This record gives sequence, C-alpha cells and structure tokens, in this order.
Amino acid sequence: MIRIPKAEFTRRRRALMAEMAAGSIAILPAAPVRVRNRDIEYAYRQDSDFQYLTGFPEPDAVMALIPGREHGEYVLFCREKDPVQEMWTGPRAGQEGAIRQYGADDAFPISDIHDILPGLIEGRERVYYAMGSNPDFDRQLLDWINLIRAKANQGAQPPKELIALDPLLHEARLFKTAAEIKVMREAASVSGDAHIRAMQACRPGLREYHLEAELDYAFRKGGARMPAYGSIVASGRNACIMHYQQNDALLKDGDLVLIDAGCEIDCYASDITRTFPVNGRFSPEQKAIYEIVLAANEAAFACIAPGRHWDEAHEVTVRIITEGLVDLGLLRGEINTLIEKGAYRDFYMHRAGHWLGLDVHDVGDYRIGDQWRMLEPGMTMTVEPGIYVASDNLRVAKKWRGIGVRIEDDVVVNRHGCEILSRHVPKAVDEIERLMADARGASASDAAV
Repeated sequence: MIRIPKAEFTRRRRALMAEMAAGSIAILPAAPVRVRNRDIEYAYRQDSDFQYLTGFPEPDAVMALIPGREHGEYVLFCREKDPVQEMWTGPRAGQEGAIRQYGADDAFPISDIHDILPGLIEGRERVYYAMGSNPDFDRQLLDWINLIRAKANQGAQPPKELIALDPLLHEARLFKTAAEIKVMREAASVSGDAHIRAMQACRPGLREYHLEAELDYAFRKGGARMPAYGSIVASGRNACIMHYQQNDALLKDGDLVLIDAGCEIDCYASDITRTFPVNGRFSPEQKAIYEIVLAANEAAFACIAPGRHWDEAHEVTVRIITEGLVDLGLLRGEINTLIEKGAYRDFYMHRAGHWLGLDVHDVGDYRIGDQWRMLEPGMTMTVEPGIYVASDNLRVAKKWRGIGVRIEDDVVVNRHGCEILSRHVPKAVDEIERLMADARGASASDAAV
C-alpha cells in the first residue's frame, strides 16, 4: 500500500513552524470519535489537518508545535498503551510508538494534558489554532488560557494573540508533493477500476445499490478502507439531482445511470464521475447531450496549466455547453448574451471543478484578493462539467426531459500542463458501448457453458 513517508510529515511540520511568528505555539486536536447509535461508533477517520501534519491515525490525541522548545518542538498527547482496551479496539501507539513510529519529539498521555499543555502555552505570545472546527476543544483551550490569565498577578504570562492556523496550513496543503500525487494516482486508479466494474455489471432490472455494491467491492479489493464520500448512483431522472444519495431505484432499459464515486487511500480522495446507458447503448438524445459534456470536459484540460487562472476551465465549459444547448434547441439566443445572463444555469448549475486532496472539496483559496488564482504545479482538482434536463422542464421537448450527464476527472497541474489521473476510465461513447457489450458477451458465454 502506498503511504506518505514519515520524513514528509517532518518536513511539513518544519515548514509550518518556519511560517509561525516567534514565541508561538500551534495546537491541533485529532478528530473526535462520532457515535452512530447508542454504543456503536462510525468508522473513524482522522481530521485532515491533523493527518497532514502527523500521520497519526488515532482519536483522543492533541498535537503541539513549539518552535525553539529545548526538549523537542513536536509534542504529541495520545492514549496510553492498554492491553485490556486494545483487546477490544486494536493496538495503540502509546507514547513510545508516537515517538518511534510517528516522529514526535516528546509524547505524553492524553490524560495528563490538563497538567502539561497549559504550561507549554504559558509564556508563548501567540497561539495558532483552528477555532470553530472542534467546539468542545475550543472551550477547553480557552479555559486553559483563562487559567493562565488568572495567575498573571503571580507572574504567569498568558498569550497575547489567538491566530487562525487555517491560512498557513491550508496554503501548504494546496500544493501536493510527489509523494502525495503518487497516493492520489493510486486512489484514482482504484476508483477508476471500480467505475469500469460498475459499467460491466450494469443491466436493466438491477437496482442502483447493486452498482454501489460493485463500487464498494472494488474499493476494498484495491486497498481503500472507505469511500471518499457517499457514492452517487443515480439512474434516469435521479441523475438530475446533484447530490442524490438514495441509491435504490430500479435500473430501467433506456435510461442513463450517473455514478459519482471515489475511494480514499491514506486519507487522500479521488472523485470520478461517469455516465452510461443502463442497456449499453446511448439513445440519439442521450448521445447528443453526452457529446456536448464530453467536449466541454476535454476542452477544459487545455486551460489547466501553469500561468492559467482557476476560472478559465469553467469559462470554456460554459461556452461549449451553451453553444451545444443552442444547437439542440434547448436554449435560444445569441451565445454571448446567453452566457452573460447565465441562461445556461438552468441546465448547468455548478462549477466545472474544485480542489482535491485530503478533502474531496479540498482546502485552498480560489481567489487572491479580487483576482482568480493562477494555477501552479502541484495543485490538484476535478474537471466535472454536466448537463441536467429536469424531468419537469416543460420548456423543452419531452424527448430531452430527465436526461442528466456529468463527466468528471481528477487532474494535477504539472510543469507542462496537467496529468489526468483518471484517464484510464472509458468516456468516449464507442468505448463505453464496447466495454458494456464485451461484458454482456462474456456473461452470455459463461451462462452457455
């Protein structure tokens, strides 16, 4: 399994500390455990910022970065080893493991944090912290700071400023290293194979959740612990619901099915969408709309390169989709006027993509001041134009209603342009139809034997 090396986490922490003001401390808690129902918990997933800086996979942990601290700048509070508890919930790193496996300079039991962390905060002028992301820990941190303030007349030195950690950390997270791109390439590969498997398995008479099961199987078989987000398997008119999650409708002959799904590996997400016919053959109307979206998808890649700005890819998809809708008679008017008025938004109501990384909708500013951000090597994003003709849209001919198409790929900016991480997943009409026909032929042969 591809993983981020320990040396990279060390480099990230050092880079963050180099950006911090003198006489400061950065504090970040791990994600809390979430209860699903009664005494059953959701599968644990680490907070993305905490993961980025530590790689530490356990809950009940707090990281402190203290530039210039004599006894070690990286301090980790975590659970102690406990043979009885570990028999129920699995191994813990403990303080020794936090140092040996995860690179902490110093490690203490989480149960001792109330005695130790206030002392580490005391005397520091600034505290860097992501206020608002963990309300319970917010209150605890303020309690510790107030405790220090209460002792000011005894010589205690409380911090003077509480500074948002997010801007420094999220700017760093926006630029992926070679190691991160390698992991994301693997996540896209596994996810792409899952989409191919779903196309091969698709038949009229199945239900959407049958295809979701194929996705989940391929994710786990490929080494992914969980999906990066709730998989969307939307057939027929459901494909016009952007974040459809029901995934239980019947797959009907003559309908399209839109699958928006991706796994995460080592907490790095993939996010791929493909749309294909349930019966393996596009109808003329489905093909006409699909070809417009595919043209927009492909054209966007030429706009993703160093020196191009973030919105250029979206702009080109808007123009191609607007022109296509006019050609089909779904929109009427002059192209530039339709774009200026946003007439296309009745059919294309989202942007062409978003940042991708440890979060599916990853961190990072899209604008710098009032200007769109210029693209640079290491930025990773999605490209996902779409056309959605609502089933109740009475302004268009009936033959178009209920058709929803989205095509989404994962892309990383490099020195020469961009690399499409999900290119191996078929998306041309003839490729999809051939793949599905071959799968049906193989199934028929197996049945004959």
